[in-house]
Amino acid sequence: MDWEVFVAHSVPGDRTVKIRILGVPLDLGQERRGVDMGPSAVRAAGLNQALKNLGHQVEDAGNVHVRLPEEQHFGDRRAKYLKEIAETSQEVAQRVYQTLEAGYFPLSLGGDHSVAVGTQAGVSNFYQRRKQSIGCLWIDAHADMNTPESSPSGNVHGMPLAASLGHGPESLTKIFGYSPKIPPQRCVLIGARALDSRERRYVKKSGINVFTMRAIDELGMRSVMEKSIALAGDGTAGFVVSFDVDVVDPDEAPGVGTPVRGGITYREAHLAMEMVSDSRKMVAFELVEINPILDVMNKTAILGVGLVSSALGKKIL
Repeated sequence: MDWEVFVAHSVPGDRTVKIRILGVPLDLGQERRGVDMGPSAVRAAGLNQALKNLGHQVEDAGNVHVRLPEEQHFGDRRAKYLKEIAETSQEVAQRVYQTLEAGYFPLSLGGDHSVAVGTQAGVSNFYQRRKQSIGCLWIDAHADMNTPESSPSGNVHGMPLAASLGHGPESLTKIFGYSPKIPPQRCVLIGARALDSRERRYVKKSGINVFTMRAIDELGMRSVMEKSIALAGDGTAGFVVSFDVDVVDPDEAPGVGTPVRGGITYREAHLAMEMVSDSRKMVAFELVEINPILDVMNKTAILGVGLVSSALGKKIL
């Protein structure tokens, strides 16, 4: 397809694209308040201007409305606020689909990681209608592959990758009427270092590709990203990057609700995003789990802006 006609297929580092930002201030998927302010924190850290400085056209579509936890009971303890999260996911999915239809590159700002259900459903549906599939780079300290039956907490932000792979409540897995949204062999989990005991079994059986922190330590980030990009891009229209900032070591990213020591470094994170940009295979990006209440002088949001910029073409030279 001609680049000038449809720019959302890829984001090469030396070309400009039209980007539509969508904030999803969703905090129903976990129990620590404040992550709903993540989109505002990232905008305050200069995201829009940073992207414009790279030459991109930027449209900020504002925020999706999300119900407050004080407005309703959490419902089933195995999947808290499932109804409300599903409603938000359906709205996000439709908005992301429309963004791609309009020729824009979708950039979603969370919110907790349950926003990924909607983002990935919207991207998948766009390409599925064109008889194409998508891949995913899920960059996270956690696997997020629990289901209501396996989750020790009932927090839905620990379930979105499972939902995208077709496992879990139908209100999450069957958005647009089909599942899975991503074939497991085209999904790559990068940076994992904190998995629940039952979740480990699910991950091993799922068929996804996993590069734990040990793999990054042993192979190096360059090799891990080369392999990951090849896996996620093989035979697909491209891949979604789902970046949970808690994959970065808490020394660099203190503003997250579930910090885990021993994460990737500042430079490893930027190298990963620079290689994503070089690949020209990214079709959507989401940045999640920034909690400004837990942050130090908006440090984590500033890091997030830098990482998005690297993924969208910013270079050292």
